[in-house]
Amino acid sequence: MSVKISAADVKKLRETTGAGMMDCKNALVEAEGNFDKAIEILRKKGQKIAAKRADRESTEGVAITKISDDNTYGVAIVLACETDFVSKNDSFKALASQFVDIAFKHNTKEEFLAADFGGVTVAEKLIEQTGVIGEKIDITSFERIEAPYVGAYTHVGKIAAMVGLTSSVENADALTKDLAMQAASMGATSLSYKDFDPAFVTAETEARIAAIVKDNEELVRLGKTLKNVPQFVSRLQLTDEALAKAEEAAKEQLKAEGKPEKIWDKILPGKMERFISDNTTLDQEQCLLDQKFIKDEKKTVADYVKSYGDVDVKSFVRVTLG
Repeated sequence: MSVKISAADVKKLRETTGAGMMDCKNALVEAEGNFDKAIEILRKKGQKIAAKRADRESTEGVAITKISDDNTYGVAIVLACETDFVSKNDSFKALASQFVDIAFKHNTKEEFLAADFGGVTVAEKLIEQTGVIGEKIDITSFERIEAPYVGAYTHVGKIAAMVGLTSSVENADALTKDLAMQAASMGATSLSYKDFDPAFVTAETEARIAAIVKDNEELVRLGKTLKNVPQFVSRLQLTDEALAKAEEAAKEQLKAEGKPEKIWDKILPGKMERFISDNTTLDQEQCLLDQKFIKDEKKTVADYVKSYGDVDVKSFVRVTLG
């Protein structure tokens, strides 16, 4: 004898699981009206779909942050999916908001994935929703930050950044928003050149110089102006000795150009500034504090931070799709 499945039962199951109406109705029919059994049927369906789509790339999705009311800690996650179509769906965005609320209560991604989500773990909910949506969905990024003041910025749901300050200065909200916007826009990977591994800097120096030399070979063939080949790529390499040699070379150049020695002290600062700029390209690309400030490229991010008084950047994180 078949069990009559009411529209109210289907609606309730759909609200609970997010599954489509026909999937919910079929699950209730298979479960002979047993609500809990129908949920389990839908979850098993999700597991099968998840297994089939395990090798798929989930490069779309939503990047989202949540900051505590007192601005002392925050979390950023990426809920990833396969297509832009799904990422723009309101129910998917709502799911991301539910996930970040749970993530907010945990210190690590592992803790978060094992956390409760309506009677199942977050990890199990991801599998369930893979079955509901029909695409692989996953938490591809989880970052947490704590500091005396934390602020955030999210760019169209695709990139999110959080910045922590060493103190809660006046207008800290504006400062952290600008810094998080900088991190989101310019893709810094380190706070300062001081955080670099010397071996990494050495490898980057060799690779960058080799690339410029190769480019110059083509420019010679085309009869175009050659690119400057730097000696260094980071402040980490600019020792007192290296700077002294650069200044001596600049003086020799001024002498060869016939510039009067009495005006050298007016010219040298500019030449040294250019030398440092030409020989710190790695810092300018990858270090937040050493980048040019996007709202005023005449100053560095570090210069901008100084304008707020006795405060420094403690840390930052950035999450993005892909």
